[in-house]
Amino acid sequence: MLSFELDFPLVMHHFMQLGIAFLLSLPIALNRELHHEGAGLRTFPLVTIASCSFMLVGMSVYEGADAEARVMYGIITGMGFIGGGAIFKPDGEGVNGTATAAGIWNTGAIGVSVAYSRYEIAVVLSVVGFLIFQFSSWFKPKVRKNAK
Repeated sequence: MLSFELDFPLVMHHFMQLGIAFLLSLPIALNRELHHEGAGLRTFPLVTIASCSFMLVGMSVYEGADAEARVMYGIITGMGFIGGGAIFKPDGEGVNGTATAAGIWNTGAIGVSVAYSRYEIAVVLSVVGFLIFQFSSWFKPKVRKNAK
């Protein structure tokens, strides 16, 4: 027979953690969206809450640091794979999207940090990621896309 139980306090705790992860990804996501730079309001929050979710599941299902580390390695690898998709340009225009790829990796780290209740790390990653995206363009030389 099928049994179904919900631990409501645990559901609320995980909902809170996923909400925190979501909120901490928004400054980076909004910056990318407003500057029309690759991934934006859909990608970054999804990466963050997915990373947090995978880690939460791994922490509750597996026992021991080695098992949790394997889950984290999988998340790190997956973020690299998604980031590679942000960089890959089949039209031969050179390499673009490395900052977006790094931002995706950063938001994955935010999700993992929140899963481990290391909110101080997640906040620092969010603030520093936002500041880099917001202000680094001042120092980057402008290149016209149609110039050869």
